[in-house]
Formats: sequence, structure tokens, C-alpha cells
Amino acid sequence: MASNKGIDWSSLWKKEDWWACWIGWFLLLLAIVALLPALPKLAKWTEIAQAFPRGAVAFWSLTKLFLILVILTSIGAAAMKKSVKAYIPGFLAIYIIALVALVVSNQKQIHMYGFEYVLWALIIGLIISNLLGVPNWLKPAIMTEYFIKIGLVCMGAEIMFQVVMKAGAVGLLQALLVVIVVWFSTYWLCRKFGLSERFSSIIATGNSICGVSASIAAGGAVQGDPKEVSYIVAWLMICAVLLIFIMPPLARWMAMPTNMAGAWVAGVIDNTGAVVAAGGILGSKAALDAAVLVKMSQNVLIGFAAFLLALWATLSLEKKSTGERPSYAEIWYRFPKFIVGFVVASLIVSFFVLPAMGDKGAKGITGLMKGYRTWLFAICFVCIGLETRVKELLAVGGGRPAIAYFIAQFFNIIWTLIVVYILWSGWLFTPPILPD
Repeated sequence: MASNKGIDWSSLWKKEDWWACWIGWFLLLLAIVALLPALPKLAKWTEIAQAFPRGAVAFWSLTKLFLILVILTSIGAAAMKKSVKAYIPGFLAIYIIALVALVVSNQKQIHMYGFEYVLWALIIGLIISNLLGVPNWLKPAIMTEYFIKIGLVCMGAEIMFQVVMKAGAVGLLQALLVVIVVWFSTYWLCRKFGLSERFSSIIATGNSICGVSASIAAGGAVQGDPKEVSYIVAWLMICAVLLIFIMPPLARWMAMPTNMAGAWVAGVIDNTGAVVAAGGILGSKAALDAAVLVKMSQNVLIGFAAFLLALWATLSLEKKSTGERPSYAEIWYRFPKFIVGFVVASLIVSFFVLPAMGDKGAKGITGLMKGYRTWLFAICFVCIGLETRVKELLAVGGGRPAIAYFIAQFFNIIWTLIVVYILWSGWLFTPPILPD
């Protein structure tokens, strides 16, 4: 243990967590000094030719993106005693599969319904592993946790603490009331259904904050099973699609003011794309503006949630498994370092990049980092699919997690409606966005 051996400095260049930090921070540094290659432009399409609007330029951008990802991840893989020669061909194949998933998710109808790229990455991976079989040459590149950790460090650069202040008292108060109450109620319900503490926390975080990204971050923070993360991500997307068609008509039936309708939709639907789709169905600028404000406020809480979950898992869950309370040195030894990477990236963007480069410059950097995070998450979910049997995925929890999630989501709908009526009706103060 760390307390008996002293500080193991070699972990800085031998451990996966630290390599996730180094790679994520290096990508952020390249973005800050304007050396990070621009991402390939993938457009929404109805005919496949429309998917690559820049033609040969898109191919060159895809090549540059592949090179920077394969070089950086290969350096880490080599330091972790992996065979780079075996890793590179497999990574190329996984990269191409991730590209296919991203292109499929950009099909206009699919995109409108909020079926995101991670679902298609998982499905394609599952098809290959369950119908065709994973070839041996591909297996060295299936490093699921490595890719997800790098992606989470990149996600940290998307979170600017100043966004909380811009949301104002109403946005922040709604985010806190919804996230805290829904998280604990969902966690309690999942535990009553016999789910593990780690799995319950993943479902609770996805249901209370913002769906896919929050579930992935929570899964990493508590070191959960990737299959459980994939399972709840699939149900989150299915539920989001259903709510697109349920909530806007319900809001109209209740004669809700447009700003309240937007705030309600955004507080409940866990998928950002689905929130925008539902806001569009409401057909109101005030509804869409309120939805964006609320969802933005909730998204910022991902970083806080990930840090607290990692601390809880280290202090509480590890103590239960060992029977002893870890020392401070042991807490640091066990604490997932990529969460440190996430927080550091967020602090750099919030308190150095934003003051130095202004809002426009900071948004450019966060947008670029979001793009790289998207690719890394796509690669990660391809890997999950490649190492998962469909039978195993369907058997997760024997159906209990899905039942618990849908019951918790129903509570979320009711509770968020109450919060929205209190905060957006004008009873306490003037809402930041008025109905149109």
C-alpha cells in the first residue's frame, strides 16, 4: 500500500490515470497556443455525400486527427509496457469504426431524435463482437478505460465556473434543487432495487445532471463497470426520445408559459440534443432560451459531481472493501487521478484562459476540446462494444436498473415541475427569461 511503500513516483509515467492527465493537458496546451489541429467537419445529412461537406479537406483533417491521437496514446501505451506495433493497427480500425458511428449519428432524422454517437459506437462494436468476432490483431487496441479517462480530462476543459454566475440565481437554484433532490432519490430507489452502490450512483448522476456525459463521468469517478455505464446510457437515450414527444404537448395542455415550459423540459430530459429538439417542438424563443440556460447550469455541475463521487468512492466504498479507514496518503494513492486532471483542466480554462483570451477565445478552446472529447468517447464506446456480449449487456441487473430508472425519471418530472412553478412563475422574483 502507499502508506507502507512511500511515494511511488514511477506511477507518474507508468499508470493509466496519469497518462490520461498528461495527454488531456497536452491537448489543452496545444489548443491554447493554437497548435491543436482543427477537427474534421462532419455535417448533418440525408444523402451520405452531404456528410463530408469539405471533401478532400475532410480526409486530410481526419488523417491529422488520427495521427495526433495515435501518437499520443501510443506514447502512453509504450510507457505502460504495451506493444505499440500491435496497438497501432487496432487503433486505426477502432478509429474508423468511431468515424462511422459519428457519421450515422449525424443523419438528420437520427440526430433529431437524439440517438447520439455513443449509442451507435456501442451498437457497431456489439455487432462486430457478437456476429463476426473480434480478430486477435484488434484486441491490443481495446483499452476502454484509457480512452474514457483521456476524454474526461478533455471534458474538464469544457467546464467554466463563470457559467454558473451567468446563469443567475434562478438557473443556479433550479440546477441545485433538481440535481440534489433527484440524485439522492434516484440513488435511494436504485439501492432499494438491490443495485450496487457504484451502479446506483452512475444512474443517479445520469438522471439528475445531463445524461450521457454525466453517466460516463460518474462511471469513471467511482470506477464502475463499463457495461453498466453502457446499459444506462442506452436507456437514457430511449427515455429522452420518448420525452421529446411527451413533454411539449403536456406543457401546452397545462397552458404553461413558454419560459416555464423550456425550463421544465431542460430540467427533466437528460440528453442535450433531445432538449434542443423538445425546445424546437415548443416553437418558442423564450422556451429555447430558458432550456439552454437551465441545461447549461446543470452541465456545469458535472465536475463537482465527479470530484465528490471519486472522493466518496475512495473514502467510503474502499473502506467497506478493506474494513479499514484509509490514511491521507492512501486516499491520494487510491483517488482516481484523471479526476484531478478534469478539475485542473477546468481551473485552467476558468481562471487563466478566460481572463487572458476573453469569452470568444475561451469558447473556441472549449469547443475544440469538446470535439476531441467526442472522438475519444466514440472510440471508448466502440471498445466497450467490442469486449461485450449482448447477452451480458441485456442481463445487467435482470431488468431492475431500467425499472428503477424509469420510476426515478417519473419523480424527476413531478419534482422539476414543482421547482419550475416556484422559480419561474414570478412568485419570488422576476425570472431571467420572460415568456413570449
